[in-house]
Amino acid sequence: ILTVLGNSAVLATAVKRSSLLKSPELLTVNLAVADIGMALSMYPLAIASAWNHAWLGGDASCVYYALMGFLFGVCSMMTLCAMAVIRFLVTNSSKSNSNKITKNTVCILIAFIWLYSLLWAVLPLLGWGYYGPEPFGISCTIAWSKFHNSSNGFSFILSMFLLCTVLPALTIVACYLGIAWKVHKAYQEIQNIDRIPNAAKLEKKLTLMAVLISVGFLSSWTPYAAASFWSVFNSGDSLQPVVTLLPCLFAKSSTAYNPFIYYVFSKTFRCEVKKLQCCCGWRVHYFSSDNSTEHPVSTMCSG
Repeated sequence: ILTVLGNSAVLATAVKRSSLLKSPELLTVNLAVADIGMALSMYPLAIASAWNHAWLGGDASCVYYALMGFLFGVCSMMTLCAMAVIRFLVTNSSKSNSNKITKNTVCILIAFIWLYSLLWAVLPLLGWGYYGPEPFGISCTIAWSKFHNSSNGFSFILSMFLLCTVLPALTIVACYLGIAWKVHKAYQEIQNIDRIPNAAKLEKKLTLMAVLISVGFLSSWTPYAAASFWSVFNSGDSLQPVVTLLPCLFAKSSTAYNPFIYYVFSKTFRCEVKKLQCCCGWRVHYFSSDNSTEHPVSTMCSG
């Protein structure tokens, strides 16, 4: 529910401000599409299976569920990687060079991300890798335990782990460390904090928001990746079902975090959400910094 409502608000805001969207913001829209796609295509089936205490639909639905999870998971990871690279290029380039990152360039990048994700999702269907049920029986994913004694499966796991997890994660970390160093050097050159340009403050705020989005995603999926990789080298009975269930649930919660981060850091998004609330007939309350009482949404938006 949180994933669908939050990311629907992100998409509604993007549609409403489509003419004002900057090219890097299209990646944020793509991330919201991946999150809401995962929630709509996977979570209802998993919830129904949980109530049933067993997987519903047999092998066909298991393969479908695992494919959707792999597709949207890789898409989210590669989108975060692209966001980090573009933020790094924008931060370390002059204004004229940063304007070269056009909407067409980002759209081509998004198309490549989806094709790359689809390729990896389809490979197990073509015989390289396997899909199967999770140990706790109410979810499906890559059949990690089948790779224990399979050279074909192990090569798939190793390649996927390097190209879809390790390399993008290292790229994200390297880009944001580079941005942090650049911002640190820039702030050192300015002795009076009151004289820091508004553009520099905005750049720092946008970078912090992007870092939190990446940290939220990586921290959510790391326990699941660790448990899955453990089962590759050990028997399927080495971990209790609850030990594999909790990391799986925590990983799926990653789709709900991003809208809250946008709400905290983006005044525009807060304004649009309050407008959506008003359109739905909800009463909107907020308090400004001068301790005044209620203000209409239009006052905050004009500000």
